[in-house]
Amino acid sequence: MHVTLPDGKRLDLPQGATALDAASAIGPRLAQDALAATANGDLVDLMTPLPDGAAITLITKKNPADAAPLFRHSLGHALSQAVGEFYVAKGYPAEAVKRGVGPAIENGFYQDFDLPEPIKEEDLPEIERIMRDIVSRGLNIERRDVGKAAALEQFGYDPYKVELISALPDDEPITFYAQGDYVDLCRGPHFPNTGKLPLSFKLMSTSGAYWRGNENNPILQRVYGVAFATQKELDAYLERLEEAKRRDHRKLGRELELFTIDPLVGKGLPLWLPNGTVLREELTRFMKEQQFARDYQGVITPNIGNLDLYKTSGHYQNYSDSNFSPITVDDEEYMLKPMNCPHHMRIYASKPRSYRDLPVRLAEFGTVYRYEQSGELNGLTRVRGFTQDDAHIFCRPDQLKAEFLSVLDLTVLVLRTFGMNDVRFRVGTRDPGNSKYVGEDSYWEMAEGQIIEAVEEVGLPYSVEPGDAAFYGPKLDFVVKDVLGREWQLGTIQVDPNLPERFDLTYTGEDGAPHRPIVIHRAPFGSIERFTGILIEHYGGDFPLWLAPRQIMIIPISDKFNAYAQELRAELHAAGLRAEVDETSNRMQAKVRTAELSKIPVMLIVGGQEQENRTVSVRERSPEGLKERKGVPFADLQTELLERYRTRA
Repeated sequence: MHVTLPDGKRLDLPQGATALDAASAIGPRLAQDALAATANGDLVDLMTPLPDGAAITLITKKNPADAAPLFRHSLGHALSQAVGEFYVAKGYPAEAVKRGVGPAIENGFYQDFDLPEPIKEEDLPEIERIMRDIVSRGLNIERRDVGKAAALEQFGYDPYKVELISALPDDEPITFYAQGDYVDLCRGPHFPNTGKLPLSFKLMSTSGAYWRGNENNPILQRVYGVAFATQKELDAYLERLEEAKRRDHRKLGRELELFTIDPLVGKGLPLWLPNGTVLREELTRFMKEQQFARDYQGVITPNIGNLDLYKTSGHYQNYSDSNFSPITVDDEEYMLKPMNCPHHMRIYASKPRSYRDLPVRLAEFGTVYRYEQSGELNGLTRVRGFTQDDAHIFCRPDQLKAEFLSVLDLTVLVLRTFGMNDVRFRVGTRDPGNSKYVGEDSYWEMAEGQIIEAVEEVGLPYSVEPGDAAFYGPKLDFVVKDVLGREWQLGTIQVDPNLPERFDLTYTGEDGAPHRPIVIHRAPFGSIERFTGILIEHYGGDFPLWLAPRQIMIIPISDKFNAYAQELRAELHAAGLRAEVDETSNRMQAKVRTAELSKIPVMLIVGGQEQENRTVSVRERSPEGLKERKGVPFADLQTELLERYRTRA
């Protein structure tokens, strides 16, 4: 057999050769430094036979991050071995520890256990110490192929391994990986030796997890860890976690009095408090202005609908797990609205349409309801009742690309307005082998082609994700990276040739015959709740002036300047700015500190000199810190703030 090296050189090797054999053939130093390899672009370990003719690249200790999935997987095995030793040291037999799965995941690894007694959070440092000891032992990690009977004999005490092994084909070898006395069922790949694993790892937490994700199965204990190639990367990751805790929208939502979730009202049903309502209304006003400029027409639809409406659209059948149960009213069945689009289809159908009328752009901030399991609910980002900035554009086929590009422009504008500039674009197409997709092949081919043609026309980098389409049509998703480097799927644009067919929507063409419109579904925010939750964390609660629920705090340095402060507040309020006066008996610096903790962007300090000259001293919060200006004429400042508010600077 042979393999091809990155420089194009061919390397002849014995049949069944591994990446380690290839490294040894090149030189002993390379064999010593090698950690893993890629074969035809896939990450492989040094112990697995290479395919004949493979193009390979060897990964060494000079670039260990390239093999991160491997060292994270191997550290998962070190965790599993350490937990076994931990319980043996407590006096339990080795067979008392039974193991589920333990894959590498983004940034780390986890392992599921069935244990004689639960691991406590205070046990994690000791287990981590044993892991470090295992790394220091320099144990070779060996790959073994065994038959099914031998595999079952090896793990006869462990029902989870027996279940996994029993499901494997009888005539194919089963792979074990061994390091010292520890052996586990695993397909790999792994590092060659525990001594080559990085020490920059940390055990983070434990949780419960159903075996194989099935709620009818036993609950196992899952232990999570994170791991990086260097300590610097680990420290940066842990700092990001701490920053994420500081920015947690649930925490800031309480502190800034934005929203609350009351168990008496119901799980997943947020109540918007006055400050949060201001924030929500600013977002809504911003979007309505953009829609008005693009000739959208506003509509309002009810929160429930006849069950036949959702059966016609297909939402009842295709989203049965996330719909609330129907209710019976006067011998008819109704359901809480899971989507706005079926209602908009009926609005379009409410009168005859001509080709001259199209495009028809219907927009609604419509509240919808979806069932989410209690364990998945999370503040504003995962709720059961939420409002979408929904719109449906009914257009002719010859108008489709222009309308799609207009929506694309709007969505990018929205993201840039909020400083969300790190975006990737994902085209969701259908998986032809999945029966959930409705409609004719020709419709799908046309719609998918139009989306790809549009994003290519404006030069957007994109990926294609087969199977990620909605059941009625393909889509373009906007995946945004926030200031903490986390990715969120926000806006979406969907091209739908199928719902017009299901609802028998038509327009009269230039030829006098009926024709079928195409619908574009779009929601740049996605849902107001989720977008707000992400926005709170993106800004860390430090909203720009136009978006801040509390914009201006006027701080008199003593009680005798309260009247002047109230006079300024009245003028700002009359101009449309949100201003307050701190008339508490606290000292000025304490008032400033209170305003800072409340994340109010602008503070106006007033005393005798300011009152005499009708000026203010200004302190503004900014990413660079507190900025101060003294003796600013109040009239000039009001004009400046109004301009910033108006332009959303």
